[in-house]
Amino acid sequence: MDNKTDFHKQTTLPTIAGKPISKENLPEKIGPYKVEALLEKGGMSFLYLATHPETKDPITVKVLFPEFLSNPEMVQRFFREAEIIALADHPNIVKLYGQGEWEGGLYIAMEFIQGISLRQYLLRNLISLKHALELVMEIAMALCHLHAHGVIHRDLKPENILVTESGGVKVIDFGIAQLLTDHQTDPHSKRRLIGTPIYMSPEQKLDPESTSYPSDIYSLGIITYELVLGKLSHGQIHLSIMPKSLQKILSKALQPRVEDRYQDIVDFMTDVSAYLHSPALLKENKELDPLSDLSESLRHAQYSLVPQHSPHWPKIEIGLATYKSLGTSSLYYDFFTLPQQTYGIIMGEPSVKGSPGIVYSSVLRGMVRALCQLTQHPQEMATVLNALLLEDPMKQHFAFSYLVFLPKENIFRFISCGCGHLYLSPGGNLPLVPIISHNPTLGADPNAYFTEIEHPWNPNDTIIFYASLGPQVANQNTSFSQDQLQLILAESGHASPQRQVDNILRKAKVNLSRTSDERSIVLLSLLRKE
Repeated sequence: MDNKTDFHKQTTLPTIAGKPISKENLPEKIGPYKVEALLEKGGMSFLYLATHPETKDPITVKVLFPEFLSNPEMVQRFFREAEIIALADHPNIVKLYGQGEWEGGLYIAMEFIQGISLRQYLLRNLISLKHALELVMEIAMALCHLHAHGVIHRDLKPENILVTESGGVKVIDFGIAQLLTDHQTDPHSKRRLIGTPIYMSPEQKLDPESTSYPSDIYSLGIITYELVLGKLSHGQIHLSIMPKSLQKILSKALQPRVEDRYQDIVDFMTDVSAYLHSPALLKENKELDPLSDLSESLRHAQYSLVPQHSPHWPKIEIGLATYKSLGTSSLYYDFFTLPQQTYGIIMGEPSVKGSPGIVYSSVLRGMVRALCQLTQHPQEMATVLNALLLEDPMKQHFAFSYLVFLPKENIFRFISCGCGHLYLSPGGNLPLVPIISHNPTLGADPNAYFTEIEHPWNPNDTIIFYASLGPQVANQNTSFSQDQLQLILAESGHASPQRQVDNILRKAKVNLSRTSDERSIVLLSLLRKE
């Protein structure tokens, strides 16, 4: 069984047998896939980060340890995992891209999922009762699909469920999954405990080779308990502290005797869904945790801080791509249509992160919206904002940038106060021209002086504007150099602005997989048309 870890938290490449693995020691390719980095070493395999040769998307390649190639049982289990993933094509289950042999042995190519394990998500987030049950329903839908195809997961636990950057759920790791059509092990052979004891059903502990669908339902019952509880149970289950209307559901899911348990995941989903949409949910949510309402409010506030789509401005084609960490992000950006056919884009983030940062960003948003119609000069905007923030009781510093387009005058104006990088591609050609603007952050210095950049902006010119916000932004692995951007844009050819930023973000995710995920990225490509 693979020992899953949260590889996205690693700031350096892992080690194997005590020896550091450098990029120079990595295989250049596995099958048709170009290897970028080693993600982790599991119990029987390596996981590599690679790129797809056609789409250039990041993917995960799993490679069986060479010492297991002569073990028929391990090889069979490895190929069975690929077979099960291929069989279970579902939005809540990791996807298979390919499998085969290469010079180093056997590999499985799978979807690369940018996200964190449900375990980490549970440890770092305040989860309301409603949101907890929504996550449970997504996991249940994945199980429903697996069971419909005769597959028992047998190792369902928070480490094997990923929460994606969009907040969705992906079930992973089918290394010990079982097809009901599989031939059973010799009953006289020694039984081995396979799975994770805390989440295993009683019958799986007794005989791992003779489990059925109710065993997965038991595991999901434990996970449901933990999500509603808001922390890991460590095997201690006390149903009396659960919401009353949920106790009956969990009691049936966690019955020790398999015949007393839910026999079909659809029945479990029906009961959870009925509770999720019942009047009892709101009442018991407040009784369970007074902070649950705050959790929901923060989720909505975080969502409303940023526009979900780019605007439609005359003769300007806009590509927008964003990555937001699964923590509470205080990132703020916005688009403005200004007087006299001018347009503006603002980005900002307070020095304090997390839930308080959302409040501070909301204050900044109110100030910006009041001021943006009064001036078309970023320097004046920064000066006034700086004065307002110095007088404000919250005493926060803000990274800030403001980009203003004046098509009638064929110019743009730009200011960066510790936030954002701007490049110009004249006529859509390379090399890129960096637009350098160095200013102090807002709200830090009453004597600060701000300067803006004014630059020609002609038809067919493209502007690349991006910000990497959050911790460790100074780390070179989290930002793109001019040469890196030029290489990606050259590979993109004469792609649309949206395709350009999508390609850049793909490369950013490769870097993010090796470092902290506590940042947000905003990427814009703006093409001025004739």
